[in-house]
Amino acid sequence: MDPVCFNCKKPLPFALGGKVSRNEECLSCRSDVRCCYNCKHYDPNSYNECRENQADRALEKNRANYCDYFALGVSGVKSTDTSKEDTLKKLNDLFK
Repeated sequence: MDPVCFNCKKPLPFALGGKVSRNEECLSCRSDVRCCYNCKHYDPNSYNECRENQADRALEKNRANYCDYFALGVSGVKSTDTSKEDTLKKLNDLFK
């Protein structure tokens, strides 16, 4: 799978886990590429929204940063949107 922009979901012309400079932008929407939302370590459910525990906290997840642990991920922002009904069904299934 190829990496895509977190903002417009268009393919990015970079290799997974490859070097991406801080000033790189998406060719389609001009969003910063080297940002938390495009990193493979980004996880909205983790402390500081990052699975890399040694990374410094970045306040603006959609803006370029100097994180030493940045590695371009596959699909940008992970979706955490689930409906209330889906969540309740999963919980009910779990505790049956």
